[in-house]
Formats: sequence, C-alpha cells, structure tokens
Amino acid sequence: MAEPVEKDVAFGFRNVREADKQGLVNEVFSKAAARYDQMNDLMSGGLHRLWKDDFVTLLNPPRSSRAFHVLDVAGGTGDIAFRIARAGGAGTRVTIADISPEMVGEGQARALREELAQRCDFTVGNAESLAFPDKSFDAYTIAFGIRNVTHIDRALAEAYRVLRPGGRFLCLEFSHVDAEILQKTYDAFSFTVIPAVGKAVTGDGQPYRYLVESIRTFPKQEQFKSMLDAAGFARTSFRNLSGGIVAIHSGWRI
Repeated sequence: MAEPVEKDVAFGFRNVREADKQGLVNEVFSKAAARYDQMNDLMSGGLHRLWKDDFVTLLNPPRSSRAFHVLDVAGGTGDIAFRIARAGGAGTRVTIADISPEMVGEGQARALREELAQRCDFTVGNAESLAFPDKSFDAYTIAFGIRNVTHIDRALAEAYRVLRPGGRFLCLEFSHVDAEILQKTYDAFSFTVIPAVGKAVTGDGQPYRYLVESIRTFPKQEQFKSMLDAAGFARTSFRNLSGGIVAIHSGWRI
C-alpha cells in the first residue's frame, strides 16, 4: 500500500507541513491566552464586542426553560459562551470545546469569576474530531476560530454531525472587505499597527502577524458559503459586518 502523501498547508503566508500546522497554531494561542480579549480589542479596534453581540442576537437562544444546548467551538475564554448563557433562559446550556488547554483554563477561571460555571462546561477538543455523540446539540457556534483549523471541511463535517435535525450552524469570522479603499486602509492597519502594538503590549508581535496573515488566506464569503453547502447544510447565507471586515455565516441541518 502506498504511503500517504505529506501535504503542505498555509500557516499565514507561509506553507508548513500539514502535520505541523496544528502545533504551530496551538503555540500562537498558548502565548496569547492570558491576553486574548485584549488581543481581539487590538485586532478590531474594540468592534469585536459589537460583532459578538450581533452574533448572539442572531442565534436568539430561547429565553424560557426549554432545553437548548449549544456547542461553542474554539471558544476557550468563554466570550461567546457567556453572552449566549446570559441571553438565554434557564434551559440554555453551553459546552465550550477548544484545542488549547491554556485558553480553556482562562475560560474556566473567568466562568467562576462571572458566576456562570453552572451553565457552561469546558473541554479540550479538536474541531476536526469532536468527542460528542451524533445529533446532540441544538446549535453550533464558532467565532474567530474556523480559519485556524487545518482541514476546514473536516470541521464542517463534524459540525453537521453533532447538530440535531433543525439545528443551526453559526460562524463569525474575519473576512474580505468589499470596498477597495477600505481594504487598503485595513491592510495598512493590520500589517503595521497590529503586530507593533501586540509586541508593545505582550512582548511578542509574531502571534499577531500570523493572525493577520491567516485572515487574508481564509476563503472569501461566497467560497466559504459553498463549503457549507458541500458539508450538507441547508439555507446557507452570510451577512457582512463593517463592510466585510467580518462576516456571519449561517446554515441549518434539516
């Protein structure tokens, strides 16, 4: 039997061995975990807070005692999960799965501080191979995480697998700006200001440079929508925010 062919995959603007990418991504987030929310403020000028509020409003968890179980992937620090828990009623529960133990640790500590530990469960897990039964969640959310997955198609297949029929997939991700002048301004800010400020604040600008580069190599909105279609999702759509700096993608398991 022939040996499997080793592929190169994108890690920012450079190619690395397929087997090495996840470890490199993990290293980025292990370095950034303690200042992750601050990192998001730097990368978005604070707008990520409004984007996340819009994201959770679109999810619209029931405000009743009806059971509503959400899987939040790559949500280590709990920023999305806590919003969902507060927006939903007594029946809303969120399971957070993140591949970085450091990010999960930050989230668990924050859940205790914010008195949300009883409604949020944390686990270390890979988006490409989730340790949950088929058809076990009412919604799957992922915010600013899908572009860091080595095989996006595998992560989408797993998202579809763990959703119940009628369940919803929602993804919030940095995307591609739809106006040339805004794109130029955004590029200048991204490639000069963000790494420099990141280095000044945290002592290391490299994680910020990777994150900026990973945004530019992520599929455009229509292409990612097609990936959702290929994974089996129905009624797929996307909505641009801030001129396409980010987009919310939606799909349903019918």
